[in-house]
Amino acid sequence: METPGITGEFAHELGLAMAMADAADALSMQYYRREGLLVTTKPDATPVTEADQAVERAIRSTLAEQRPGDNIIGEEFGGETGAGRRWIIDPIDGTKNYMRGVPVWATLISLAVDASLVVGVVSAPAMGRRWWAAKGAGAWTRDVDGSIRRLHVSSVGSLADASFAFSDAVDWDRHSQTAGALQRVIDATWRQRGYGDFWSHMLVAEGALDISAEPTLAPWDMGALLPVITEAGGRVSGYRGGDPIEQLSLIASNGLLHDQMLDLIAR
Repeated sequence: METPGITGEFAHELGLAMAMADAADALSMQYYRREGLLVTTKPDATPVTEADQAVERAIRSTLAEQRPGDNIIGEEFGGETGAGRRWIIDPIDGTKNYMRGVPVWATLISLAVDASLVVGVVSAPAMGRRWWAAKGAGAWTRDVDGSIRRLHVSSVGSLADASFAFSDAVDWDRHSQTAGALQRVIDATWRQRGYGDFWSHMLVAEGALDISAEPTLAPWDMGALLPVITEAGGRVSGYRGGDPIEQLSLIASNGLLHDQMLDLIAR
């Protein structure tokens, strides 16, 4: 049986990303909750585990064999930016959760062609979930029971009726124009939850939530998320309304609420 969504111009690339996600899931689950998991601290004071590094090495090895002409950017081992084709990898998004045995973590794999993100796979094996999309082929998810469904964002049009998710309060006030923004959004929306990391944004793509936002992200934190959200009919931007990759921040919404959210943040 063919997997839905692996069609169109980027079918081969999405198929490769899905295969790499399968291998990454098997590897990351071998380390998950392992006693004595090796954890070190990177120069930016964030943790990295031996699993993060092993997963990224495995993906890089596959790409070196299957797509030797493509550039690679990864959280653990860096890489090249710029024009052309580049794979963007976060081997384990949610490393702190992974370290503590919290199942909310995922491998993120995406492909950008010049300025366009055309493939995204978000795989969360400890949750039994996966989300994927390719440009023009829709966004899809596999649920815990193995069933597959196409994703569509919600139709909520009022902030007062909207469910909003974020990771935490860190960095929300890092710019003067966003001072107090988190509290303004909380006051303006119906319901708020801190699901965190990739999951908040995938719930927007599913239509389970209406808005998600994080003020400080790296390209590998977002690359795989953006195609899934937009192919589900959603809208993405940075906190100032432009390209989230350039602005290193992310607002994801069902589209109907996006301008209202930008106004709240910039007020």
